[in-house]
Amino acid sequence: MAMFDGAPQRPEPYRRFEREVPQWYRDAKFGIFVHWGAYSVPAWAEPTGELGTVDERTWFAHNPYAEWYANTVRIDGSPAQQHHREVHGGAPYDEFLDRWGAEEFDATALVDLFRRAGARYVVPTTKHHDGIALWDAPGTGDRNTVRRGPRRDLVGEFAAATRAAGLRFGTYYSGGLDWWFTDFPPITGMDFSAVRPVDEAYTEYATAHVADLVDRYAPDVLWGDIEWPDAGKPEGPRSFAHLLDRFYTAAPDGVVNDRWGLTHWDFRTSEYQQGRSVETSAAWENCRGIGLSFGHNRAEGPEHHLDGPAAVRHLLDVVSRGGNLLLNVGPDAAGRVPELQRRCLEQVAAWMELHADAVHGTEVFAGGGASEEPWVRWTLRGRTAHAVVEAEGRVRLPVHAGRLDVAGARLLDGTAVAAREVDGGVEVELPERSVPGPQVVALDLA
Repeated sequence: MAMFDGAPQRPEPYRRFEREVPQWYRDAKFGIFVHWGAYSVPAWAEPTGELGTVDERTWFAHNPYAEWYANTVRIDGSPAQQHHREVHGGAPYDEFLDRWGAEEFDATALVDLFRRAGARYVVPTTKHHDGIALWDAPGTGDRNTVRRGPRRDLVGEFAAATRAAGLRFGTYYSGGLDWWFTDFPPITGMDFSAVRPVDEAYTEYATAHVADLVDRYAPDVLWGDIEWPDAGKPEGPRSFAHLLDRFYTAAPDGVVNDRWGLTHWDFRTSEYQQGRSVETSAAWENCRGIGLSFGHNRAEGPEHHLDGPAAVRHLLDVVSRGGNLLLNVGPDAAGRVPELQRRCLEQVAAWMELHADAVHGTEVFAGGGASEEPWVRWTLRGRTAHAVVEAEGRVRLPVHAGRLDVAGARLLDGTAVAAREVDGGVEVELPERSVPGPQVVALDLA
């Protein structure tokens, strides 16, 4: 599959979809992912570590992803299984769907927070691996949020609020796994080949879902996960190519990620520390949670979460290398953003209010070097380079000074910054910060 593969080869039937990635996506730089589901009721996982830093044997039995709860509780001896017995009496997973109220969910307020934080697109889950659809998806019977639990079309509410805020709307769909449609043993390793549905029945089921999402909501981003059933990949009446035709007709400047199996993609994806080899691609996106989980996890504390400055540093590290960041929010069962996540986003919003020009619409600045001590990253917008610096006082910037108008150094609000050329680099005097997080020094190209 293409997911996390450093050099996948697009099959012949899908080469006709190759094209330049639309400028809106390249300029956006920052999106918000939303993982919300019945798993937000138990909201529990072990906060073991980031994907890509925990060995495979440990990962699944001690999975830090709360949205994988339905799988983790099936692994004998896992702490999640013990927690499920002690706290929930081993209840059937679907009881969480009936207990999921979403009684305080306000899509407009939520999306406004994302907009203020600088996000340019929003991608909520529409069906995760547990198979529960957040809209009245065909073939799901009453196992969706319109018929049970919230009794609302949550995808439709997200779509309307996102577009009303002037942002692009995307849909996440798990095409590779569905623990309700199939009867497979729990997943305990990274090789999903023996535990994912691949037959024609699931192909028809998943195809009907994605077609319905496209027809109802015309998403700008089609974000798949894990894989796509093998029966739907080759040429023929069930080919994924027909879904792509449908999608690009509805959204000519839409984009598709690389987790639909070995089919087609507009951009590559990494996740936390996994799949970092794709981050040299022409278009790529890193996704991660504010904490260690995508779904809300009550077992996490402040030590597991990014604060605002850390989130900004991660964003700028990604953007400075030519990528986008899809930062995840996991609401609680009522639909509220948990306090640690909200605090992070509010701090990002305060930073972006002053510094968004160093993020949106930028490109890689080859003339500047990244540094950890002090922390420095660079972006370029038009003919202005931005040094993003986590420091105050006198700082030496790693850059070829001859390429810049050093005398014109300034903050983004126009405040002059004392600067001089030293040993080929640039030394600046930074004032005290007005908001938490790195400062930005703008230097025009010479």
